[in-house]
Amino acid sequence: MATLPIAGPSITQREIDYVTDAVTRCWYGQAGEYHERFERAVAEYLGVRFAVALPSCTSAIHLSLAALGVGPGDEVIVPELTWIASSAPISYVGAQPVFADVDRHTWCLSAEAFEARITERIKAAVVVDLYGNMPDMDAVRDVAERRGIPLIEDAAEAFGSQYNGQKAGSFGVTGVFSLHGSKTVTTGEGGLLVTDREDLYRRVLVLRDHGRRPGDTNFFNDKVAFKYKMSAMQAALGLAQVERAEELVEAKRRIFGWYREELADVPGLTFNPEPPGTRNSYWMTTVLVDPTLNLTKDRILAEMARNGIDGRPMFHPLSSLPAYAYTPAARTARESNPVAYELSPRGVNLPSALCLTRDQVARAAGEFRRIIAGEG
Repeated sequence: MATLPIAGPSITQREIDYVTDAVTRCWYGQAGEYHERFERAVAEYLGVRFAVALPSCTSAIHLSLAALGVGPGDEVIVPELTWIASSAPISYVGAQPVFADVDRHTWCLSAEAFEARITERIKAAVVVDLYGNMPDMDAVRDVAERRGIPLIEDAAEAFGSQYNGQKAGSFGVTGVFSLHGSKTVTTGEGGLLVTDREDLYRRVLVLRDHGRRPGDTNFFNDKVAFKYKMSAMQAALGLAQVERAEELVEAKRRIFGWYREELADVPGLTFNPEPPGTRNSYWMTTVLVDPTLNLTKDRILAEMARNGIDGRPMFHPLSSLPAYAYTPAARTARESNPVAYELSPRGVNLPSALCLTRDQVARAAGEFRRIIAGEG
């Protein structure tokens, strides 16, 4: 029996037609046509002024920090519970990450923990929309505005999520998205940076193209910068996906609903939160297992894998990773960030690919139920 995939895209004839057109026609003078269409469609969907297509979400965070002037000697707050791509670019610019705890009810950055970490060295904060959910944005933004801290909203996993009717990615001075093949809206590999601030937008356009100003054909570089661009074929795929964004989000929400129905009578499970006023796009269906069941995420995932079910662990606390063992912030993080350390060992991501059928979700849920029940 085929393994059920943890993630994967929905590709239709529209995507095939757009990519075929791009690879056939979009060279030389037409090379930027799909980029422009894609970026306009993204900006319109999100309700922002500017969008920039990039090779990854990681590059979008890197450019955000660089455009804000963050550098050596500075510190940047990042939630403890997220993928390392949210924090690695802090090191790229020579700054240091400061890990802040998450809110038990959202799994996202706690406004209280955020404020408690602010010192004179903090020059920005990365706020992450984890697994499609969003933090208490009113509280987080209130802290940022009162303390003068620019927010970078890492909406890598939350394309189509909403908070009080406003789209994820539109809450910070920049918003960033992943378009990796696992994401709800994809270009295979890719990312986006969006902003309402024209000054940041203009800086990003120069920084992403080796320090060249847009339109420069004399190769007269203003500064040493980066090479962060997307191909026309990726932009064409992205345009088709954004045009289908609501359809894709509804498919993710439907898959999540199937899991909730299949596992409704299983005690000791907590699913992805969706607080009042929030629309969770449920990039992943994530389940926390009650600690009284004495089941770690590693044991659950190993059992599932033996039966052809592909799962993933909830992210490890960043400060627990060998990559950050050397940092001052990691030394006291376990005591300072107890919620992240409590949630992480209990979290499992179930197969959430857009191609899954109801029967396949039932199969995955049935296997998960068997493991929870301790059945052989």
